Amino acid sequence: MAQAAGDNGEAKPLRHGYTTGACATAAAQAALEALIRQEPVEEATIRLPVGQDATFAIVRCAFETDRASAEIIKDGGDDPDATHGARIISEVFWTEQPGIEIDGGVGVGRVTKPGLPVEVGQAAINPVPRKMIREAVKAVLHRFDMLHRGVRVVVSVPDGEEIAKKTLNGRLGILGGISILGTRGTVVPFSTAAYKASVAQAIRVAVKSGVRHIVLSTGGRTEKYGMELYPALPEEAFVEMGDFVGFAVQQCVRQGISRITLIGMMGKFSKVAQGVMMVHSKSAPVDFGFLAGLAREAGASEETLIEIREANTAAQVGDMMQTQGNRTFFERMGSYCCHALLREAGRGMDLQEGTLDSRGAGDEMRETAEVETVIISMKAELLGRSSWTGSSDRKEKEET
Repeated sequence: MAQAAGDNGEAKPLRHGYTTGACATAAAQAALEALIRQEPVEEATIRLPVGQDATFAIVRCAFETDRASAEIIKDGGDDPDATHGARIISEVFWTEQPGIEIDGGVGVGRVTKPGLPVEVGQAAINPVPRKMIREAVKAVLHRFDMLHRGVRVVVSVPDGEEIAKKTLNGRLGILGGISILGTRGTVVPFSTAAYKASVAQAIRVAVKSGVRHIVLSTGGRTEKYGMELYPALPEEAFVEMGDFVGFAVQQCVRQGISRITLIGMMGKFSKVAQGVMMVHSKSAPVDFGFLAGLAREAGASEETLIEIREANTAAQVGDMMQTQGNRTFFERMGSYCCHALLREAGRGMDLQEGTLDSRGAGDEMRETAEVETVIISMKAELLGRSSWTGSSDRKEKEET
């Protein structure tokens, strides 16, 4: 867990918060219980995707014969984001047909451009929150022996449109409010120094446990993919580095790791391929000109290059290349990423010849044997996999 300095100068754990998706789920559960019982609900306990239970205080609960609502104040924990303190409201209605419908109300954005995990025209409620809400509603119906009933859930954020001005939603084509997000259910506190310290500590623990192959991931979904890709590795080998790619790679090298695997998606890897090692969306926007250049190297048509330059997200570009069966595009991106990572580790490598030089690298950096990049889609499908060996004057590449 991330650490922060206390009043006495000692490190103390930063407090985790909860995602908008977790809040919407707990509110939906509470609202449905109030609708069925016809009495107010004061708290709701849900199961988070990370495998923990969390209890949320319901600050307002109202009900009628055929509808009910519950409200939660989002707690972002330490280092909160733009949605900290937002009012998250879930309203539930009985429907004539069995099944669970989920939609967004006031302050929840609507998707207007392709390339996002949610289809154009739908409320910007991401797949994991949708699944969480659906499972929570189904659990309540099961508990009250009412699985035959149909339920409609509408999530609203009264100040969502104003909050969205502090986010990238407008540029992504999400209009009218914020997105309901979260793959973990919890918000990891983001303090640059504290988060870096937690990454370094995680790598140190892995090394002391005898690990020599570290799998770095950018988030929860990519970490899960890494665990499935390398089931024989111990849990300590998997480190969630967030946006701190360069720092994590340097720490691996300094602590004697001989093999580094990075698993991520198109957005962040498109930046790593250019040598950008701090990949937060606000620090480095996606360069669609660069992606078009990669596509040109991979033999894409001029029409495709125009579409890439006009794309909304890097994920959209990845989907485009995947649909066209252009594996060379992902091979090229993976190669550029590996090259950039080796340079970050203190090595220079000629991209075409594969020759190495020290360029001031310390002895500990010369021990780095291999870097690997694994690019996956938002649906956790493998797009490309490349590895470069930097322990000799030859290069070994594995590309899928």
